[in-house]
Amino acid sequence: MTFFLRLFLVVATGLATAPAVAQQELLSDPEIYEKNHYAERCDTVQYGSGFIDRIDINNDGIKDAVTNSSEIVCDGVRGPDCTAEGCPFNFYLQVKEGGYFMIATAQMYSYDFIKRFGNMVFVLKMHPRYCEREEGQEPCAMTVRVRGTKFLTISKK
Repeated sequence: MTFFLRLFLVVATGLATAPAVAQQELLSDPEIYEKNHYAERCDTVQYGSGFIDRIDINNDGIKDAVTNSSEIVCDGVRGPDCTAEGCPFNFYLQVKEGGYFMIATAQMYSYDFIKRFGNMVFVLKMHPRYCEREEGQEPCAMTVRVRGTKFLTISKK
């Protein structure tokens, strides 16, 4: 299955969740998987230091991964899949038996992973339309928590 077939359409909330784990083939490492994709797609490819972030996104004690396509330079073009609405970020969970699977992809500007009320949450900086604002207004700040394999929206500002 190609990389882009694995990407999911971004829904109204800005996040798309992946099918159940049983429907996905486990990846040995999302960094290798995505780098192989771009190596096939680009003649020359470079990766910035923020291309992959290995953090425990669902509080199970196992390091997961988030990839940021704005950190890719493909044939001289930074963020080849980025648009005015941001860049694709892919969220992968690691299972204790080994391997990873993608749980979501989001078109966004950036994120912070912070502790709020004792829980780790993402604050996703997204296009204003995700908070019912017009183009050019302040970006949407969507706070989400990962529970199991699902993103739960806590708030939108």
